[in-house]
Amino acid sequence: MIFEQRPATSEYASFYSGYVSQVPEGSVLEVLSDQQAGVRDLVRGIPEDKRDYRYAEGKWSIGDVLGHVIDTERVFGYRVLHFARGASGAIPGMDQDDFAANAPYGQRSLSSLAAEWEMLRGANLEQYGVFDEAVLNRTGTASGVLFSVRALLFIMAGHAAHHVRVLQERYL
Repeated sequence: MIFEQRPATSEYASFYSGYVSQVPEGSVLEVLSDQQAGVRDLVRGIPEDKRDYRYAEGKWSIGDVLGHVIDTERVFGYRVLHFARGASGAIPGMDQDDFAANAPYGQRSLSSLAAEWEMLRGANLEQYGVFDEAVLNRTGTASGVLFSVRALLFIMAGHAAHHVRVLQERYL
């Protein structure tokens, strides 16, 4: 029941409302869990020779998009851990373009990226599954913005859903 409560708009910056709105009603923990296998299966269904495909000049490749989803999962996951543990101090932002420019995702197979995704989301789910209402309500600052742990879980789910949709609509 506690994982079904959607975050208030005061628990995150308006920039993230698009991600939060993409999360269906119900338990965000179940959505995150369903995405673990869903993203893995989607990636496993893409032929390896499509890893470097870009739907337009200047756009990320399929491998880059998957790498971005993995990097963002790590960053949001660290924010969740930091805030859930009551750590003090603000966390700096993530420049997705800098991350992408310095990432080796073009050298990795899609099956490797799928495996990393599955393990990373699985580790996060193990942690989140024991959160109680008090933990979900904890807050902290990242990128100069106040977030609750609850909001970060919804943002993580919405971010992954957004990029799955982009892959399906523009790449596959």
